[in-house]
Amino acid sequence: MSDDRAKGKNPYDRPSDPAKRHSAAMTDGPDRAPARAMLKAIGFTDEDLAKPIIGVATTWIETMPCNYNQRELADAVKRGIRRAGGTPMEFGTISVSDGVAMGTEGMKASLISRDLIADSIELVAAGHSFDGIVCLTGCDKTSPGAAMALGRLNIPGLILYNGTILPGSFNGKDVTVQSVFEAVGAYRAGKISAEELWALENAACPGPGACGGQFTANTMSMAMEVLGLSPAGLNGIPAPDPDKIAAAERSGEIAVQLVRDDVRPRALVTERALENAIRAVGATAGSTNAVLHLLAIAREFDLPLEIEAFERLGESTPVIGNLIPGGSYAALDLYKAGGIALVLRELVSAKLLHVNERTVDGRTIGEIAGSAVETPGQKVIFPISAPMSPNGGLTVLRGSLAPEGAIVKLAGHSRRHHSGPARVFNGEEAAFAAIRANSVKAGDVVVIRYEGPVGGPGMREMLAVTAALVGQGLGDQVALITDGRFSGATHGFMVAHIAPEAALGGPIGLIEENDTITIDVAAHELRLDVDPATLVKRRAAWRAPAPKYTGGVYAKYAALVSSASDGAITTGKRLKRALDTAAEQ
Repeated sequence: MSDDRAKGKNPYDRPSDPAKRHSAAMTDGPDRAPARAMLKAIGFTDEDLAKPIIGVATTWIETMPCNYNQRELADAVKRGIRRAGGTPMEFGTISVSDGVAMGTEGMKASLISRDLIADSIELVAAGHSFDGIVCLTGCDKTSPGAAMALGRLNIPGLILYNGTILPGSFNGKDVTVQSVFEAVGAYRAGKISAEELWALENAACPGPGACGGQFTANTMSMAMEVLGLSPAGLNGIPAPDPDKIAAAERSGEIAVQLVRDDVRPRALVTERALENAIRAVGATAGSTNAVLHLLAIAREFDLPLEIEAFERLGESTPVIGNLIPGGSYAALDLYKAGGIALVLRELVSAKLLHVNERTVDGRTIGEIAGSAVETPGQKVIFPISAPMSPNGGLTVLRGSLAPEGAIVKLAGHSRRHHSGPARVFNGEEAAFAAIRANSVKAGDVVVIRYEGPVGGPGMREMLAVTAALVGQGLGDQVALITDGRFSGATHGFMVAHIAPEAALGGPIGLIEENDTITIDVAAHELRLDVDPATLVKRRAAWRAPAPKYTGGVYAKYAALVSSASDGAITTGKRLKRALDTAAEQ
């Protein structure tokens, strides 16, 4: 019997906690007795339901190491929430492993999963009137998906990345899953034996945690901190480190304080915060996928961000992170060196950051940068006065092959110009088969098309292809262009996100075998060197391919998704334009 009933009081007369700005509509008063009855059935008490309710979203899944520690972290987050005076309610959403699905039809699901993650978090949080939320993320699409949901919901909340995997050890050297992908190419080229590949496979991934270089997962983890959506310093703690549990508990406490203070995501993620995140990505030569994801996050926060910002900010941001794949060190090494605060410190010293942007832990970016503690002798983060490269890790190309833009990765190589004959493949599998057969030669420009957001659908990453080229020793001798994506582990002279994509009539669909293609970074140009009259004839003969899927989630995504230059978001803008055009005609 409750205390109120024992004293003969009406149990529904207690005043609502002012922090229950949303959940009071679900839990308070006699009209909500049915909802309370259902919640009491699984153990929630009157005292629990009188407190602010904080959702705890996990992306735990048994298909990869990347998110595998989240069950334990969720329990720790919930302890922190209870300790701070809130009531946690845990729920799960999906994740798709890029590393496991890479090179298969299943890789089409990866980018699609980002928007489904955002949708599902939004639906659960809105459907259950949460006052706040903590999102546990790991694999590549989970962090941007969670950020997109926070932008839509705009309830107090934060993101905690479950941490990087530790590097493996093979023949006395640190290795990552990228090493295995490249070893496949070496094996196919006869450079290593099957036994060596097998041994590397068994050593590369020693336990839980997301991929260990400055690939997409760690790039977006860093972006979440710089955007202000993750508590500074907590994301960088590796997955197996015992301190990760304390970080999860602390995140739960912070979430309750955010709810009490009514600090909402849209107060933190501003145009200036987005610029800070772009600078940090450039300074660490992060994944090209950050372009797609930051554009998508900006759209969900109703902030103006265009692809040109990555050119403007990238060109003026030196690369100071000596991180895999463009450098020598893994994410673990960055953590040991002093963490992301070191990157911020160097950028602040060069006046490249907006220092007054706030974060979920209450500090500003400038204060976090000022708190950096550098490990003596570390070689992971260079002084910005003597950077690895004077320009950022990626930039934007346009030109006759990419009227809406394309992204080129600059880190990890010195090439800025390539002109050569096109080797044209209508899909990743055909390109990979040609590379396996050793039919791609030095000087070639490999073209992989019909892999864009609509054409794929889902915009597959091409790590199996790019790693095979590197493994065969062609990484410094060929170029690759695609309307699909690259993995954060990709390195070499590669151009991705070409827009418009081939499936929507983009010029990449007009390339023919042995056409000359020129990539000119200095001129920001991606050019097809074919006379205009010939292109007019080719365009007249071009026909849009039939949809690869006529039902299910892939067909739904292809109908709704926007251009890569707009973040490949599923707002239905492209479908609406098509319907409006049809109505006008």
